[in-house]
Amino acid sequence: MDLSHIPQLKHSNGNNFFLLSGPCAIEGEEMALRIAEHIVEVTDKLKIPYVFKGSFKKANRSRVDSFTGIGDEKALKILRKVSETFKVPTVTDIHVPEDAKMAAEYVDVLQIPAFLVRQTDLVVAAAKTNKVVNLKKGQFMSPESMKHAVKKVTDTGNEQAMITERGSMFGYQDMIVDFRGIPTMQQYAPVVLDVTHSLQQPNQASGVTGGRPALIGTVARAGIATGVDGIFMETHFDPANAKSDGANMLDLSLLDQLLTDLVALREVVNAID
Repeated sequence: MDLSHIPQLKHSNGNNFFLLSGPCAIEGEEMALRIAEHIVEVTDKLKIPYVFKGSFKKANRSRVDSFTGIGDEKALKILRKVSETFKVPTVTDIHVPEDAKMAAEYVDVLQIPAFLVRQTDLVVAAAKTNKVVNLKKGQFMSPESMKHAVKKVTDTGNEQAMITERGSMFGYQDMIVDFRGIPTMQQYAPVVLDVTHSLQQPNQASGVTGGRPALIGTVARAGIATGVDGIFMETHFDPANAKSDGANMLDLSLLDQLLTDLVALREVVNAID
C-alpha cells in the first residue's frame, strides 16, 4: 500500500505498520503526556510510525450523565502540547462540520466516527481542511460501501484519506471483525484495524459499554497477519478508572510486549509475501 500521499503515516522502513494510539478521551494534561511519553518510547525503539490519539470531546454517549470532555479548547490545546513535546502527529474525532475547522488548528488527522461516516457535510468539511481524514467504517456498513466515503474526501482534492475497520454489529451487544474486508478496503485507501473498539460490547442495560480486552492481542495479531497498514489501540495506565471506554482499553503496561510481538509477526508476513 502506497502511503506517500500521507506523509504523517509513511512507514519508517517501508515495511512496518503504523500506530494510532492513546486514551479514549483527553482527561487532563498530565495523563495525556504520561501516556504519550510511554508510547513514544516504545514506538521509537521498535521503529513504528506513531500518531497520538485522544478525543477532545465525546459526543456519542449512551447516557446523558456520561463523561463528554474537559472543554473543547482546553483538550485541543493539550493535543497540541503532546505534538510539540514529543514531535508526533495527533488525531482526534469530530462530530459536526463546525468541529473540522476548529480541530484542524490543533491536530494533524481528523477522524470521522463510525456512526457518522455517512454524514456528507461532516466528511466534506474534514476533507476541505486538507488534513488527513480517517474514516471509521460504520458498524452497519459493508467494506465495499466505504469506497463512497473515500470518494467524498478525494472529490474535494484531498488525497489524504484512510479507512479504519472497527468491527460490525453482531446482535445487540457484540462486535465482530470480518477480516475479508481489509483487502477489499485497501483498494480504496490505506486500512487501519481498530483493535480495541472491535472488542466493545455496546448497548449494555447499564448504559455503560462493556468490552473483552483479553482478546486485544488475538485481534491485533490477526490484523497484522491479514496485512493491515496500521493498528489503532486505545490505552490507559488505569483502564478501570478511565472516564471513557475503560472496559475495552489496553493496559499501558502491556503495550511494549504486544507491539514487540506485532513487529515480529509483521516481519514474518513480509517474508512470506
